[in-house]
Amino acid sequence: MKIQLGDRVKDSITGLTGIAVAKTQWLHGCERITIQPEKLNEGKVPDTATFDEPQVVVVKAQQSPKGRTDTGGPRPEPQRKATPTR
Repeated sequence: MKIQLGDRVKDSITGLTGIAVAKTQWLHGCERITIQPEKLNEGKVPDTATFDEPQVVVVKAQQSPKGRTDTGGPRPEPQRKATPTR
């Protein structure tokens, strides 16, 4: 199963669990997953950690709202500024 952003995941080596917040793909095929732990550490948000994709397992897949796969909202069309006149 491919890991999707928003999935609850666990690193199989360190045991760190959290939410997959970033995916990176490197030139020679290495894919990495960044995990944001869900619990506070002494009242502060803990740092993220990045792991190789094969050692990360999905604990619970994220369900997209209403079956949608896109999460972006409507965006205004880009507008070209008027050419200045004299």
